[in-house]
Amino acid sequence: MQWSAERWQSAFRGVPAHPAGLTSSRIDLRVQAIDFASRGWSVLPGTFPKDGEWFGRRGMQLHGPTPVHSDWQDRLGADLAEVMSWWDDHPYNLLLATGFQVDAIEVDTATGRQAAKVLRAGGFPVPIVATPTGSWFFLTTPGGQLNGELAEESGIRLHGKGSWVPLPPSAYPGGAVHWRVKPDVCAWQLPSPEFVHDALRTALEIDHQPENVAELLAATR
Repeated sequence: MQWSAERWQSAFRGVPAHPAGLTSSRIDLRVQAIDFASRGWSVLPGTFPKDGEWFGRRGMQLHGPTPVHSDWQDRLGADLAEVMSWWDDHPYNLLLATGFQVDAIEVDTATGRQAAKVLRAGGFPVPIVATPTGSWFFLTTPGGQLNGELAEESGIRLHGKGSWVPLPPSAYPGGAVHWRVKPDVCAWQLPSPEFVHDALRTALEIDHQPENVAELLAATR
């Protein structure tokens, strides 16, 4: 769904005044949330860091971005007006609920870099999100399962129903979540889980047999 200029302008009506830095952060998060929601992605407001602590949800010991609302699963598919209202007052982090329109495969930085090289060598980029804490998320269509060696790897995790992942420009104490590969690079077309699984298996082979990097990458072309 494309937004007209009038609809984009309405997103900022009634925005209260805040210090410039906070306003920029909150508005940027709000704009991105609207963009993803308009594409059908289930976005959620998440806790955010401030003075070394996570704010936005009371009664929980938090160590990272978490949905602000305890009933977040009942809020999936909220209309754009409700999505806009979530960022009226606070720079909540931007979360994507997985298991519906999108799944995500989480890996560490080393495996993520190798898998990205494999995909790039094959000419098939996929959307990739990275966090300052060293997690890379490969976005796929929903419904896949980790099997075989991928399921046995402690550093690989599938985010499906009941989970979520952060989206740019969410904040961490050490920096911001960012795109390694933006969705528009692949025209917002998500790959199948199996496609990314194959790239991850090749990346793991490269990790285990670094002397054969050239041959393994050539095999993906």
